[in-house]
Amino acid sequence: MRVQTLRMPDLMARKLDEMARASRRTKSSFILEALEQYLENREDVEIALSRIRDPGAKWISHGEVKRAAFKD
Repeated sequence: MRVQTLRMPDLMARKLDEMARASRRTKSSFILEALEQYLENREDVEIALSRIRDPGAKWISHGEVKRAAFKD
């Protein structure tokens, strides 16, 4: 596993210290969890943006989506 160094605002560092102490978890575990969630979300955003930018993408209206979702 690699070691990374980061700088964070004092207030954020204090909150992280407090959360780690209160939960008996390491600060690293909070940072890893947050970064993992961010990277997963960012990956989804990048996929969505690439689809939006695709000139050959097929677009459907909101009404079409509703009709397809609520078919009997």
